Amino acid sequence: MSDEITREFGGPDRGADRRDGTVRDGAVSGERRTDRGRRGADHDRVLEAFRLECGALGDAVTGLSEAEWNLPTRCAPWTVRELLGHVCVVIDWLPAMLDAPAPGAAEITAVEYYRPDDRFSPRTNGKRIALAQDRAAGPADDAALAEDFATTWRRVDRLCRAQPAGRTVRTRHGDAMLLSEFLLTRVVEVAVHGIDLADALGHEAWLTPAAGDAVTELLLGAEQTTAADKLEWNRPHFLRKATGREPLDEAEAAQIERLGLRWLALG
Repeated sequence: MSDEITREFGGPDRGADRRDGTVRDGAVSGERRTDRGRRGADHDRVLEAFRLECGALGDAVTGLSEAEWNLPTRCAPWTVRELLGHVCVVIDWLPAMLDAPAPGAAEITAVEYYRPDDRFSPRTNGKRIALAQDRAAGPADDAALAEDFATTWRRVDRLCRAQPAGRTVRTRHGDAMLLSEFLLTRVVEVAVHGIDLADALGHEAWLTPAAGDAVTELLLGAEQTTAADKLEWNRPHFLRKATGREPLDEAEAAQIERLGLRWLALG
């Protein structure tokens, strides 16, 4: 299981979809998007999307039964409990990043963060799986697991809101980024894995408009979001299709081709 975005554009002809939530290496359809000229994500907008989406996810997992916590997810081998543990882990990288000295300048964007290197290797993936399982095994009971998530995201939200808009951070992979750009990748984690959790639980997706719009814009680029609206898909449906969680049928693939849509492929 990998939690990251693939590095290339995908479209209706981007290769076989993976239905287990893992990330494909991503066949290219259309030009590679580097976003070298992309301005940094709006600090306040990303913070608000993070806050709202984390709050919605926290509400959704509060009061789950033991049987619900143990349900399998499409992100094998994780259960609902372990997938939430993974979301806690990837959010909880931020406090240490903010404690560390800020790099002098941002070198990459959120899109470029997902370039191919060791972060997608089987070794790193194995560590990612183990960290999530360890995090899920830590709380004494199910209520404590939900509380761990709430405590984690609220701390991160508080710390990020105390930072100036131009704050830079260095990721565990060595990337120098604007905090707002890295936080955007965390919005992706909470939003897309929130859909995975909702589907595993048999619930309607709780994706918030703020997070749905932020992730869609990251996937497509701001210039293509209006064209995407012509699909007349709601945001959870679009994200399932764009991430390979649901395959495109022939008519959908043809419609996307007509609109000229190309997106980053999420796992």
